[in-house]
Amino acid sequence: MRTRGFTRAAAFMVCPTAAAIVLSFALVLFSQASDDAADEVVRPAVDSTPASTEAAGEGPAGEVSAPPAEVTGTDPEEAAGVDATEATGTGDTQAALSGAALPEPTPVPLLEVERGSRAILLRVDGAVSPASAEFILDGLARAEEKNAAALIIEINTPGGLLSSTRTIVQALLDAEVPTLSYVAPGGAGAASAGVFIVMAANVAAMAPGTNIGASTPVQGSGADIPGAMNEKVLSFTASFAKAVAEQRGRNVEWAEQAVREAVSATDREALEAGVVDMIAVDVEGLLAQADGRTVRVGDHREVLRTAGVEVQAIEMTFRQKVLSFLSDPNVAYLLMLAGLLGLYLELSSPGTMVPGLVGGLCLAVSLASFQILPIDSTGLVLLIAGLALLVTELFLPSFGIVGGVGVLAFLLGSLFLFDRSEPGLGVDLVLIGSAAATVGAIMLLMATLVVRAMRRRTVVGVETLLGAEGEVRTSIEHSGTVLVQGELWKAESSVPIEAGRRVRVLRVDGLTLQVEPLVEERMERE
Repeated sequence: MRTRGFTRAAAFMVCPTAAAIVLSFALVLFSQASDDAADEVVRPAVDSTPASTEAAGEGPAGEVSAPPAEVTGTDPEEAAGVDATEATGTGDTQAALSGAALPEPTPVPLLEVERGSRAILLRVDGAVSPASAEFILDGLARAEEKNAAALIIEINTPGGLLSSTRTIVQALLDAEVPTLSYVAPGGAGAASAGVFIVMAANVAAMAPGTNIGASTPVQGSGADIPGAMNEKVLSFTASFAKAVAEQRGRNVEWAEQAVREAVSATDREALEAGVVDMIAVDVEGLLAQADGRTVRVGDHREVLRTAGVEVQAIEMTFRQKVLSFLSDPNVAYLLMLAGLLGLYLELSSPGTMVPGLVGGLCLAVSLASFQILPIDSTGLVLLIAGLALLVTELFLPSFGIVGGVGVLAFLLGSLFLFDRSEPGLGVDLVLIGSAAATVGAIMLLMATLVVRAMRRRTVVGVETLLGAEGEVRTSIEHSGTVLVQGELWKAESSVPIEAGRRVRVLRVDGLTLQVEPLVEERMERE
């Protein structure tokens, strides 16, 4: 019977799992088809030229900015044809140590480049993830294809993955079109990974009432990275911040402090420290103030002509929005738990199909999330082993020993599920505790129900006839018939029993009941 039940459960699982796979592929195909149909909002040109002529303080257009001479730090992009980036090669370092003269920097020519009359605007609102990197790279490719006047990245982020941030920064440093980063709207911030993106653009700006900084790498839960790994990641991230600041001529010391000491700055403080180039109330003001600046784009320098250009805002495609949602470790974790729970319910009660279908779909989507996020195989094995031990506790009661080990393995697997060497990853500790408590409570409830079912008296089958009482319908000399539980049975007895007497079933031999008269009946007969 048990083998038949598991075979039946496996058969019923084929349909939900196949349906989940088909739905997953359909979702991917639909999302790819929607890439070409992404909404594009074109903002008409606004002549904000007067704003670009204002000095520091409030101007007629409402922009707040400082003249280039007040910005601290050396700007290599505005130097007269000289690449001021510091030499970091091995040969240069050896020459410096030996006292030999360093090679002269290669001059960067100033070219007159004809750009289009439209600027591309990308809005990044939320954590930096692989979806954000893909969105920015797609927007950059489109800007280069259309020879846009500039690419504007309006950013508001609490941070994100360091790997995705490096991808974005590398693309901005190698861009073939001028890039402008803009921390907006008012009240927004560029924390952690957002600092690198802002500094990597040719022109960095902030809206009034915004802030930037606090780039110290942490885990996805917000806790510090433990052990020696913390110092390694900290040193690596600090050198990364310094390299970006040096490349764009920004305040290198502040960039390092933002990583090592988690310092942050308001819009005015960032302007005075040379972290950003200007403060602008809106995108039109940003373009007006950037007009006329000389920036380095690729292997040459050029003068920005951005005043009065149209602004074309590009939104994330449906696929990128789905990827952004799935790249959240907490979402991937919940989807995996929902999938495993659905499959367990389907195996426990085969035939319902709904838990198996939903569980299979959730599990398939969680596997898609795991393709985006770096997974620690040890954590995944511990998590699955913990759930397996919790299920085993239901069928092999061990007074809670197996279940306790299962809960412990579940907790450890949840903590180590994502690669902790990657800053910005990790499941929230509150979510892990809640999930462990919920799974433990569900398993405890099921174990209680199983124990009660095992102790309950059987209500079907031959066992229900043992000890049951009935009435003799035809006299039993050696054999006769009795009525037990509403059914007529052939009965035998070691003593004669008259019709109408009450009897009790002693045992069942095939379709024949062995009975004896009740004590009361026996006493009356005697």
